[in-house]
Amino acid sequence: MTHVVTENCIKCKYTDCVDVCPVDCFREGPNFLVIDPDECIDCAVCIPECPVNAIYPEEELPASQMKFIAINEELSAQWPAITRKQDPLPDADDWADVTDKLEHLER
Repeated sequence: MTHVVTENCIKCKYTDCVDVCPVDCFREGPNFLVIDPDECIDCAVCIPECPVNAIYPEEELPASQMKFIAINEELSAQWPAITRKQDPLPDADDWADVTDKLEHLER
């Protein structure tokens, strides 16, 4: 199993999770992070670090977020690795509690 970044990350892109990842499995897109399922070692240290609760173990993924398994797999093959914490997007706090953000995902 692996961990999955879900919709809550879209337009926020907090990177607290990146700092604690022991295997550098995060990949960075314009307004979203994903986890490379081939690199993730299922250690779960990233989960409590995410301020918007966007990371789940695959087996605990809410039904409404299941599509993010494929999204993480697809985009992790395209996007570069991110290995250090960066500032979140400028309006991240405004987007933190917004739902149904998939249409705002920039690929």
